[in-house]
Amino acid sequence: MQQDPVTQSFYKQASSSLQLGTSDVSKLVRIGVIGCGRIGQLHIDNINSRIANAQVVCVSDFIPDAATQVAKKFHVPMACTKHEDLLDHAKVDAVIVCSPTDTHAQIIKDAAKRGIHVFCEKPIDTQLAVIRDAIQTTQQYGIKFMVGFQRRFDRNFQRVLEARKSGSLGDPLKLTLISRDPAPPPIEYLKQSGGIFLDQAIHDFDMARFLMGEDIVEIYATGFARDPKVAEIGDIDNATCHVKFQSGAIGIIDNARETRYGYDQRAELFGSKGTISIDNDFPNTARIYSPNGLTSDPPLHFFMERYSKAYLEEMQAFIRCLQENKSVPVGGEEGLIPVVYSEVAKKSFHENRPVRVKEIDPSLP
Repeated sequence: MQQDPVTQSFYKQASSSLQLGTSDVSKLVRIGVIGCGRIGQLHIDNINSRIANAQVVCVSDFIPDAATQVAKKFHVPMACTKHEDLLDHAKVDAVIVCSPTDTHAQIIKDAAKRGIHVFCEKPIDTQLAVIRDAIQTTQQYGIKFMVGFQRRFDRNFQRVLEARKSGSLGDPLKLTLISRDPAPPPIEYLKQSGGIFLDQAIHDFDMARFLMGEDIVEIYATGFARDPKVAEIGDIDNATCHVKFQSGAIGIIDNARETRYGYDQRAELFGSKGTISIDNDFPNTARIYSPNGLTSDPPLHFFMERYSKAYLEEMQAFIRCLQENKSVPVGGEEGLIPVVYSEVAKKSFHENRPVRVKEIDPSLP
């Protein structure tokens, strides 16, 4: 395979770095990161600065300047514009896929066929058939495949999970999840996002299964577009999903694209013996008392700040699975099911009725 110019400029340096053959280097988990945007850079920084037993040895981005600049910024020895060059020449044990959603499935399959493990940011794809094909390929070639749902690793949500598992709440009866962004993304992003249910609520669909320990069987979704530009592209910016679980328990998922007071991430699990709730994270605990009342600083601004520790815990978990040859905590099926729920919610919204999950995927409860 002919290398592109960006690969050529870094490959010589990469070869001398990666062919040391010392025992220390051989113990490292060598990582390639595909996609050099903000989430890709977050993972690179975490791996190279905070995880001693792993190293990013190559980055790839279809924008040449992005690849080269990120490689220089984080002292990564190799950069390229084609993910195939990363897979073929960087001698990686695993790749972190942070590229646009429509590229995920092909990268996953290409890596699997080369025996390279994969961590992929959500969603795997927007189409269920494409997702299933990618998962089947990872299974066929026996690689480890983990999907990025970082909220599972957040200490607040972990505490809710512990309370449910301990039995201290009794039987879980009602779950409320609030997930509201501080500001809407650009319209150009929304056009290719897959809509609010796939792009935003997908995290909450995953958290609903995770916290309740059971599947959703029915969704009734309502919503509207406050921004006329969002309505013009056929999307909505405020949504509420009423969900039913297998046990008969119920839940509410509240999403909004814009929250003027900051990033709003709250949850409550109500049970037959008690309830547990979690609040937003704040940059400090200061409270200001004045004649105008009680004020405080707003919550942590957005997901990069709010879930910074969770992203680190998530990546540490993936690397431990590679080193210890264990199953990943969030596998391909865990990545597929929230996309099914997103399709159920979309169908419910457009048809203005509750929709059973089996209508979209008969294999699910």
